[in-house]
Amino acid sequence: MRILLIGVGATLLAACTTSPIPVSENFPLTVQPKVRSAGHWNLLSRDVVTQTLDMLSKVGTTAHLYVALPPNASEFDRAFREFLITELVKSGRIVMQRPDNAIEVSYQTQVVRHQSYRQHFIPGGFTMLTAGLYALYGLRLEHVDAKAIGGLGVAAVADTVASINSGGPTHTELILTTTVATGGRYLTRKTDIYYVEEEDATLFAALQPVKTPRLVKVVGP
Repeated sequence: MRILLIGVGATLLAACTTSPIPVSENFPLTVQPKVRSAGHWNLLSRDVVTQTLDMLSKVGTTAHLYVALPPNASEFDRAFREFLITELVKSGRIVMQRPDNAIEVSYQTQVVRHQSYRQHFIPGGFTMLTAGLYALYGLRLEHVDAKAIGGLGVAAVADTVASINSGGPTHTELILTTTVATGGRYLTRKTDIYYVEEEDATLFAALQPVKTPRLVKVVGP
């Protein structure tokens, strides 16, 4: 009987370590901001400008810039261009009104709509503290010192649980890519993903060009 049980156990163990297809698993816990107002658009522009100028300084260029408007610009595209120009000027960079003799700063948006169920997951306090998760209102910070991390450790639980106030994840996401290029070469490139409310999706979708009606001349017999 003992030998039989060992044999059965070995068989079950072997079955547990094999699979006809890959087994699904979740990604590590992450936080993704939700864009809900024009004020948030302004915050996005500040984050984009800060990181773009940082990358430009690394490649050693101080050339004049020109912010291009995407074709068939959406409501977000037009406002975001104004925010970018404002933030670049405030940072001390020279921004041209025309693309002549300037490096082009361009951006594009892609609206992604998921059909699958969006579960609103709030991690337990133990998990959050163990992982050292912390949440800050606004955009994520690239550099946080040890004291800030330590101080935020206790607030992590409250901040993350309070994320329910954002309304949870949505079926619609915005992919925002900002590019600085010249001479066929990418100087900087930044891509971020944000949740957007379902009702606001049209603010980010590119407008369809208006088709000019064609006149057809009818010739009689």
